[in-house]
Amino acid sequence: MSPVVTLDWMPVCPLDRLDLDRGVAALVDGVQVAVFRTASGLYAVDNLDPVGGAYVMSRGLVGSRGGVPTLSSPLHKQVYDLTTGRCLDLPGVTLTRHRVRCRDGQVEVRLRQEQ
Repeated sequence: MSPVVTLDWMPVCPLDRLDLDRGVAALVDGVQVAVFRTASGLYAVDNLDPVGGAYVMSRGLVGSRGGVPTLSSPLHKQVYDLTTGRCLDLPGVTLTRHRVRCRDGQVEVRLRQEQ
């Protein structure tokens, strides 16, 4: 398994620009990231659909299963756990998650990349 490199926090947008349960795509240090604001918090994942191979996850549907926040791919409807990135429909498939925070009203993302 490759080590994970954690990069610097990068500003994405003001928190009030994120609609509840809607995603936005952002380019963070050359990586397309999908950022979501839900009732349970902020989430950031790769915008690349690991099954369909297209950069569309920011257009996915936010929901929940058993109280866990989820994201459904807009292409083939696979459902991912936003807290872990694990696909709930296809064993072994994951969506890369990134750290996200709100600091002084600004949403910031810290990439996680494998070397």
